[in-house]
Amino acid sequence: MVEQFVGTWTLTASENFDEYMKALGVGFATRQMGNVVKPKLVISVDGGVISMKSESTFKNTEIKFKLDDEFEETTADGRQTKTIITFENGKLVQKQTWDGKTTTLEREIRDGKLTARCVMEDVVAVRTYEKV
Repeated sequence: MVEQFVGTWTLTASENFDEYMKALGVGFATRQMGNVVKPKLVISVDGGVISMKSESTFKNTEIKFKLDDEFEETTADGRQTKTIITFENGKLVQKQTWDGKTTTLEREIRDGKLTARCVMEDVVAVRTYEKV
C-alpha cells in the first residue's frame, strides 16, 4: 500500500550520490549543492493523486501523479523527463526518460526507514530517510 510512504521524511544517509548525479550529467556546481543539502521528503495521497515534495534550502520541487500514468517532470537538476511511477512489490518505482537515457528510483520502506535506490546504468546510489 502506498499509504506506508505518507508522511514527512528527512534525509539521514546518502551513499554514492555524487557518482549518480555525474552519471545523470549533472554539472559540478549543482552536484556540490546536491551533496550538502539534506532534503525533507513530504509524501501525501489525495483521492488517488500522490504528491511527492522535496524541500531543502537549495530548491523545493513537487510532483503530483497517479500510479501508472506517464507525466512530464522537470527534475531538481533541470532535466525535462517523461516519468512514470508504478507500485511493484511494495516499492514505488519511478522511471525517468530523457534524451534517450533512463534512470530508475526505487523507494521502499525497510525497518521504518524510507530507502531510495537511484540507478543510472551501472551506477547505484542509496539515500535513506527517517520519518520526522
